[in-house]
Amino acid sequence: MRGIPSLITDIRKKVFVEVARMAYAGNGYEAANELPYKIVPGDRPLHRESVFLERAIAGERVRLAMGLSLRPSDGRHLVTEGMDAAAVAEQYYEPPLVNIIPYACHACPTNQYKVTKYCQNCLARSCEKVCPKGAINFENGRSHIDQSKCIKCGKCANACSYNAIIHLERPCAKSCGMDAIGSDQYGRAVINQDKCVACGQCLVNCPFGAIADKGQIYQVIRSILQGDKVIAIVAPAFIGQFSGQVSPGKLVTAMEKLGFAQTVEVAIGADMCTIEEARDFLHKVPAEQDYMATSCCPAWHSMIEKLYPSEFGKISMTLTPMVFTARLMKKRYPGCKVVFVGPCAAKKLEAIRETIRSDVDFVLTFEELAGMFEAKEIDWATIEEAPVLNEGSGAGRYFAVAGGVAKAVTDLAEKENPGLKIQTARAEGLRECRKLMTLAKAGKYKGYLLEGMACPGGCIAGPGTNLPVEKAAKFVEKYSKEASFACPTESAYHDMGEELD
Repeated sequence: MRGIPSLITDIRKKVFVEVARMAYAGNGYEAANELPYKIVPGDRPLHRESVFLERAIAGERVRLAMGLSLRPSDGRHLVTEGMDAAAVAEQYYEPPLVNIIPYACHACPTNQYKVTKYCQNCLARSCEKVCPKGAINFENGRSHIDQSKCIKCGKCANACSYNAIIHLERPCAKSCGMDAIGSDQYGRAVINQDKCVACGQCLVNCPFGAIADKGQIYQVIRSILQGDKVIAIVAPAFIGQFSGQVSPGKLVTAMEKLGFAQTVEVAIGADMCTIEEARDFLHKVPAEQDYMATSCCPAWHSMIEKLYPSEFGKISMTLTPMVFTARLMKKRYPGCKVVFVGPCAAKKLEAIRETIRSDVDFVLTFEELAGMFEAKEIDWATIEEAPVLNEGSGAGRYFAVAGGVAKAVTDLAEKENPGLKIQTARAEGLRECRKLMTLAKAGKYKGYLLEGMACPGGCIAGPGTNLPVEKAAKFVEKYSKEASFACPTESAYHDMGEELD
């Protein structure tokens, strides 16, 4: 569903635009009570049974976009309830980050096999024969599955010559590699926050738009308006995310119009990360540990911490590109505020870790930033070009694509150590990452560098992106090749990693 325009993406965009407009107006947060009526105008519903339900959902979306928690549904509450504490430039997220709005959830069917109308009442009755629990019989000329007996093995579906048996899975649960989604007493989806690592895949895979993450649009704009020097550090996946016609130079100009004092590409942090991870690997593998895992994806990092605690120490201790770049900005401009702009929901949780809070003040997704552009009525056709962002290497820019981190690290290590050949293994999506780590724990990857990405496709597939993955990958590949230098050691900041670490 990512990158496909829909009613869901339209609603999300409206929420971000209206919150940004309210913030730029500078009249306080009380106007938030009126936003559901702007987002859902008129007296007829757009897609649900009631306009009142749509507005109630819109109200919760507004709250989440402003970093607030969902309100209880068993009483009367204003949209602005508790907003006085959140409407400050220094507000951090209050967990949980990813939330399901209960009355927006469709209570989709959970894991089950169903016989469709395409059953041909065949003589073979293979589905019935292969069922190990006798859960299938024929009624009124069609196969029928007794759900109370079915163990969801799928043998019936595999045996059907007509593909008349389908596997129904709740989309959010299917996409969750941590198996963190269950059901409440009404059959609605709920998130087990003890398992969740905020990858956001449930968010982009919910076809009813019932899942949303918290945001900081209001707080960022408030910080700008109160006169802070706010610097945007932009993840390598940014290229092409704001229409294929938006060049990096136009993006820089547009960011200035939003009020940002400066825009810097996080590829420079990726270069520092590459250099430090290559050193880390050469120092530790195999002398101190049998393999090393990359550190860049926070959801992959959290997954290992939760499910493979014995392997947690084998993650590289190198800082992520976001933190390297943020620390560089804080060192260069003392007292500035740093906003990481990227594709990732999990970066929002990374930024509130106690060791990182002083480095990264805010996190915005590309989707949220697009709402800010519309709120300020940025005209991409007429906006001027600024000097192009050109401080990151081609390897650093390619971090955005799955495999890019491991390639950058191994290329550099092998370049500086002729004759060395480092083996790598990687996984995309947390379910595949779990398989990778299970094998690593069993000793199958001795001497390897392991790269894990929570989003299938890498950062370009994050829940806060605006493009289909395939299209985004082409933009990143082209932008990587256009870099003025290829190797991270050619960066002006190549020797700053240890100083900032």
